[in-house]
Amino acid sequence: MADEIFDVVITGVGPAGIQAGIHAARKKTRVLLLGRIENSALYGAHIENYAFVDGVTEGRAMLEVGLAQVRRFGAEVRAEDVLRITAGDDNLFTLDLESGRTIRSRSLILCMGVAKKKLAVPGEKELAGRGVSYCVDCDANFFRNATVAVVGNRSAAVDGALTLLDYAARVYLVARKIKVSEELRARLAASDVQVHEGTWVKEIRGENAVTGIDLDSGESLAVDGIFIELGSKGALELATQIGVALDAETFKYIDTNRRQETNIPGIYAAGDIVGPPYQMAKAVGEGCVAGMEAATYARRLKRSSTSG
Repeated sequence: MADEIFDVVITGVGPAGIQAGIHAARKKTRVLLLGRIENSALYGAHIENYAFVDGVTEGRAMLEVGLAQVRRFGAEVRAEDVLRITAGDDNLFTLDLESGRTIRSRSLILCMGVAKKKLAVPGEKELAGRGVSYCVDCDANFFRNATVAVVGNRSAAVDGALTLLDYAARVYLVARKIKVSEELRARLAASDVQVHEGTWVKEIRGENAVTGIDLDSGESLAVDGIFIELGSKGALELATQIGVALDAETFKYIDTNRRQETNIPGIYAAGDIVGPPYQMAKAVGEGCVAGMEAATYARRLKRSSTSG
């Protein structure tokens, strides 16, 4: 079966992603939003400084209203994560999803935020960059033929552990409770990843470099590195896979212009991933611009391919 082709795919269903979806869908393009609202920073927040909304409102409620709106305007929403993005020679982007499905799109909008959650355990800060990593895609090559651990419960951790099998001699996955699609769990079960589920890391050991980790189950694992992947695939990991430029000063954010365009034609970004201030009002405004621009780009691309 041929891959589904969308005009606009939006990664992330926070304020930026939802607003982008609303405006892209209103331009009569085929729009897909990917992600889970519980991964949004707004999900557990209380909002009381947003214009036109009186009193205190729960972030979760606002996100649920937003998803209903975006669906009403014709966009599709799927609660799954993107594992990787590649660019083709036919002006289409290919996205591999945690379900095992592959889709294609004429344009992309990255709206997944920037926060890198930390374990906050002894040894993590001291050994950061010396065996402690937060990005499998960035650092896997440094651990060839080594023994490594990945810690996390969601798709970033599971996919990261599977990726590391191509580099490391031995891969552990430490998770309190694995929360991924059945397809991704099946891939994990069929792999050589050694899973320690129902436990968590309580300390990272080492002096000049990581030498091991202690688990709250009482086990200790001798490892050369630990990858902390708490959540879904982050925008920075996905962006760097396809050459999206980061800001030249800090390399922490995706660089965009006033149209929310990145350096890659057809790829846009909005919300916290493009830098502070981390406010819903800013995210919504950028999402509005990105949604309209991405839809316009996709429609123009579709017309040129048809006429050609």
